[in-house]
Amino acid sequence: MNERIKQLAIEANLISPESNGFDPTRLSIAQQKFAELIIEQCARESDKQTIYCRGIPWGKWIKDHFEIL
Repeated sequence: MNERIKQLAIEANLISPESNGFDPTRLSIAQQKFAELIIEQCARESDKQTIYCRGIPWGKWIKDHFEIL
């Protein structure tokens, strides 16, 4: 699990910060994949626009931010 998705999962109370890592009873692989698919869709929609962040296309910036390849 990448760090940004992990932080969002902690904020959503899907995993506990005290566990210091992945807690399979609270966040499944399917839920992680679901988060990644949402990020991918947002990036794809952003790429349809001519928006840039620091000279990088917005969709690529979103995926880089969430460490999604």
